[in-house]
Order: sequence, then structure tokens, then C-alpha cells
Amino acid sequence: MFGPSCRGDSPAAQVICLFGTILAFAIIARALLSWFNLDPRNPLIQALDAVTEPIIGPIRRVMPRLGMLDLSPLVAIILVQVIASALAQLVDGGL
Repeated sequence: MFGPSCRGDSPAAQVICLFGTILAFAIIARALLSWFNLDPRNPLIQALDAVTEPIIGPIRRVMPRLGMLDLSPLVAIILVQVIASALAQLVDGGL
């Protein structure tokens, strides 16, 4: 997503990289939309929460907040990218 870390030669590896990128963008969108007072019943907000909460929630429970700053989305993006890259390499036979 942010560099050449996730590459795939096979179609399966490319799908894994694409899934990781889409998931990272969903986390970014959720983090940005959290700055605004939006209706939690909005379908877009509900969809983003449903997709990203299983990833961000456990990180948020373990990781302490730094004052008003919640760094769990950043940690989640890094984890998603590392896991997607490792899976793509595994599928391509690189590990």
C-alpha cells in the first residue's frame, strides 16, 4: 500500500495484497470520520465499524491511550500490512 512491501506474482497473492490495502483504507476512513460528529446509524459508519472493529478493538483493549490520542488505528494498519505481505509471500512460496 505505502510501498513495495506487499507484492504478489500469483493472482492469489495479488488478492491478498488488495484485501490488505482495502482494509487499511477502511481503517483510515474510520479514523478520519471519527473526528466528525456523525450519526452512528448511518450505513457507511455501521459498515466501517463492522469491518474494522474486529481488528481495532483488541488492539485498543491492550494498548493504552496517549491522552486524547488513540494510536490503535495506526498499529492496526501496520499489522494488516505486515500480515498481508507475509501471506502474499507465503502464497508465492517466498517464505
